[in-house]
Amino acid sequence: MILLSAQNLSRTYMERKVLDGASFFLNEGDKVGIIGINGTGKSTLLRILAGVEEPDSGSVIRTNGVRISYLPQIPEFAPHGSVLEQVMLHLPADLKEAKEFEARSILGKLGIDDCTRDIGTLSGGERRRAGIAAALIQPSDILLLDEPTNHIDNETVQLLEEQLRKYRGAIVMVTHDRYFLSSITDRIVEVDRGHIYEYEGNYSTYLELKAQREADVQAHERRNRTLYRQELEWFRRGVRARGTKSKDRLERFHELENREKPVQEEKLQLQSVASRLGKKTVEIEGISKSIGERRLISDFSCMLPRDARIGIVGSNGAGKTTLLKMICGMVQPDTGTVTLGDTVRIGYFSQECESMDPTMRVIDYIRETAERIQTPEGTVTAAKMLETFLFSSELQWNRIEKLSGGERKRLYLLKILMTAPNILLLDEPTNDLDIATLTILEDYLQSFNGAVIAVSHDRCFLDKTVSEIWELKDGEVHRFSGNYSDYAEKSVQETAERSRKSAEKKERTFTGKTKLKFSYKEQREYAVIDEEIAALEQKIADTETELSGCTSDYVRLQELTTEKEMLEMQLSEKMDRWVYLNDLAERIANSEMV
Repeated sequence: MILLSAQNLSRTYMERKVLDGASFFLNEGDKVGIIGINGTGKSTLLRILAGVEEPDSGSVIRTNGVRISYLPQIPEFAPHGSVLEQVMLHLPADLKEAKEFEARSILGKLGIDDCTRDIGTLSGGERRRAGIAAALIQPSDILLLDEPTNHIDNETVQLLEEQLRKYRGAIVMVTHDRYFLSSITDRIVEVDRGHIYEYEGNYSTYLELKAQREADVQAHERRNRTLYRQELEWFRRGVRARGTKSKDRLERFHELENREKPVQEEKLQLQSVASRLGKKTVEIEGISKSIGERRLISDFSCMLPRDARIGIVGSNGAGKTTLLKMICGMVQPDTGTVTLGDTVRIGYFSQECESMDPTMRVIDYIRETAERIQTPEGTVTAAKMLETFLFSSELQWNRIEKLSGGERKRLYLLKILMTAPNILLLDEPTNDLDIATLTILEDYLQSFNGAVIAVSHDRCFLDKTVSEIWELKDGEVHRFSGNYSDYAEKSVQETAERSRKSAEKKERTFTGKTKLKFSYKEQREYAVIDEEIAALEQKIADTETELSGCTSDYVRLQELTTEKEMLEMQLSEKMDRWVYLNDLAERIANSEMV
């Protein structure tokens, strides 16, 4: 069943036409990822689908009774109020009590344990997680997510993946996280020059299908050019030989002459502009840093190799940005020293970007750094560098305020590279950058003649660019050789080993004192839990049957949906308890055999 359809949408911003007759449809259960170069209208399309913005022309038809939950790029909350209150603010009054447990549970999984905190005290990453919780608990048939993985750590991204896999409604999300797209989506929508191109399958399938589509388009154009040359030659010969021509052939010739030719896709080109780097790079010796009573970094030392490719990971607030700022001298350590070599020239890409004057023209912003830059291919002007960064001649003379968030990030990245650094410190460079820019940036970093340290939650980016991972945890810097996938595998193995040893120690201690056995309450629970699980599964099945037959009574539909969600939550908790009790029963049986 179609939940939503958009027909011939057009939208213009500040003389830029971001949508031009675009159409889109969404069926029950669809999982759609929207991608495209920054500034092409992805967020605009999502806002129009959500109903928070109107198109200049075209229409959006939503099926009667369809419920939409929308997460914007910047979650909107009141200045003050508890986190729990704000997350549940837009819930229907009759659902707030029933949804409170679920809200607390999701917030806890996302790392916000104190639901009574004032919303105004949350960091940017915490506000993002609160916004995710608010979107997930809202009863909905369609979930619209705009950059859900921005500003959250890797662990939270993986938790969000798990939640979205369980979600049974339709999902439409704008994201540049390629692993996230491959994991969640079954359809990719690409927005390009106001038009929409759809590909069935996840991101990996999209890459194959797009390459095939572009090859087909180019092959068709080559055939048309060949045919046009033949017809042109016939036309010229005909003029010399005869005064009349076949009407049909003339029409075909003019159609070929006036045909719409495929637009050559713009490709971002990053040219290496690094300065020479001497033998001495960055020497970090015994640095420590605390904020209040919380220790972020404790006695960390490192001599940075000239060709280092390091990725820094850790939970929000672990001190990743603080470590980068200590390396570049923006923050002083409490103890220890950071010494830079004489030839070191650091390019620091901050997470927030520097303050940009919105009234400044794009080209003047770059000319502040340099009018010309020397590259291996020769001297390049600021205007030419802007063109390679996909800023057209017309766009270069626009004010910065007319750029999208992603375009501003791209402009800021260009300014950093125009300083010809030989050590790059990148703080969340993947936030807001489109996939095309990310792909080229990854290629650039692989050939960059200097050291790179990047804080990022983008697993694909880390897999492609780094050869060492620094994990910040509880004030310690743990170093792992390899890329992110290598680190994740080693981290899982180490966690499992620690858990096993801890469990063995507890069991030995417990067994030495008293015989392992069920408590009276556990014994009764173990005896009936299979029946309780079967009863819950039957109730869910009965509710689903009633739901399928309830199409016109919206009030009853909402009641059944809420009831089904509560039953599924109870079943999940009961299954977790079943696993625990059966594991305990097995250990009791083993201990009695010893």
